[in-house]
Amino acid sequence: MSFSTRSLALGSVVSLVLLGCGDDKAGTASATATMGTTALTTAPPPTTGGTDQPTTTDGSASGDATMTGTTTTTTTGSVSITGVTTTGNTTEQVKFDLGVQPDGGMSGGCDGGGGGGGGGGMPAFSFIWIANSVEGTVSKIDTFTGVEVGRYVTGPDTTGLGDSNNGPSRTSVNLYGDAAVANRNGGVTKIAARVEDCPDTNGNGVADTSTGPLDVKPWGQDECVLWHHPTPTNPLAYQEGPRPLAWVGEIQPDQCPAKNPPLWLGYYKQAQNLGAFERLDGATGQTLDMVDVPWSGNSWGPYGGAVNKDGDFFVTGWSSGPAIRIAHDTLAVTVFTNNGFPSYYGMALDAKGELWVAGCDAILYHLDPASQIWTNVGTGPGCLRGIMVDKLGRAFIAHNGFPAGMVVVDTTTKTILNFNVALPGAVTPVGISIDVEGYVWVVDQGGWAYKVDPDTYQVVLQVMGLNQPYTYSDMTGAGLDLVVNPPG
Repeated sequence: MSFSTRSLALGSVVSLVLLGCGDDKAGTASATATMGTTALTTAPPPTTGGTDQPTTTDGSASGDATMTGTTTTTTTGSVSITGVTTTGNTTEQVKFDLGVQPDGGMSGGCDGGGGGGGGGGMPAFSFIWIANSVEGTVSKIDTFTGVEVGRYVTGPDTTGLGDSNNGPSRTSVNLYGDAAVANRNGGVTKIAARVEDCPDTNGNGVADTSTGPLDVKPWGQDECVLWHHPTPTNPLAYQEGPRPLAWVGEIQPDQCPAKNPPLWLGYYKQAQNLGAFERLDGATGQTLDMVDVPWSGNSWGPYGGAVNKDGDFFVTGWSSGPAIRIAHDTLAVTVFTNNGFPSYYGMALDAKGELWVAGCDAILYHLDPASQIWTNVGTGPGCLRGIMVDKLGRAFIAHNGFPAGMVVVDTTTKTILNFNVALPGAVTPVGISIDVEGYVWVVDQGGWAYKVDPDTYQVVLQVMGLNQPYTYSDMTGAGLDLVVNPPG
């Protein structure tokens, strides 16, 4: 697949009031813009690889070709081993409710890493990637054992304030198994899941890479860190991002996942009040496409992102939004207007590609993109954070009520299955993901992650030793697999 380098700007009508808080901070703002047609302009590509910034940083671009389009607007005991705590029966039956294993090694004859191409049997590996935000690192954790097998610095120290200033949060895993991590103070980094895919850049005959939390290589010295793409944001402007991050679920003719699919990301051009979106070449980190969208004026700008089976990028803003879709083929932007007073936080797509947004007002918002109709499910416990939907149509949502825990919703009937799954010792559950066995992972800012049985709601494993982890996103790739390989 190849794309020309393009830049698109959208005019829209937005009048929004800030609600709640995001990234554990608060603020107020509003903005207005004018609805009109979209203008697509060709711009020259970056001159070098993934370390170059895009050629346009102010919502404009130059070139010879232009085209226009219209914008759509609608309204039992425990044991602790090497930092891992297991609870209850640790030899439970494997839950293979995922067809393609996004976070696991191939089992169906496909080359490379994580999950695609079908086939039966246990995958060779399965990882969840959790950002240690205050440390400026990301942890690679074996979901079968709960052992952290790698920890990586997520970007260069561009400010002289240390690695921690990068503030990583969202991670995304592609169907091949590799991960990307977004730094809220600027930049996106790709990391290989398998040592076999890490280049021996210093020629010593081995790939020099982290083996765990006590073996973190300095920036530029871990050979499994494949590239870094900086974003044109002020490195001290924490609210600008990027935050939304999602790989495209690209499948090759042999039905195996592409090794280097495109990667979508979003950040905030705060001075111009624009949501800025880039599609990157997965092999190099170079910019393929750019799209600018007038935003709501809310702090932190674009907040969550996910890609459907067609490669369209769905993005939600924090608190009152907006919610948009960028078309994979045309880059046309659709703005989905919610006529209520939403308080958006985490977001995910279900198997049909429909949008579910967890609200800090204890409401779960649902959008059918085809009809462009919003519906709500009240959940009750408190501020909802990260969310993920499994192949049985269950939405698992972290919440910060009293006590904090997890809500489970049947997305088909829009009924509550469990108002509060207990998470012993929970402080601030934030992110949710699902692993290759179907277990649910809950990231807690207290410094750990829970692995939960989705049927019994029992915590079967707890990973300790994380450093104020903060990740809302598809940390295993199960969300991408869900839309690319839906059940049935």
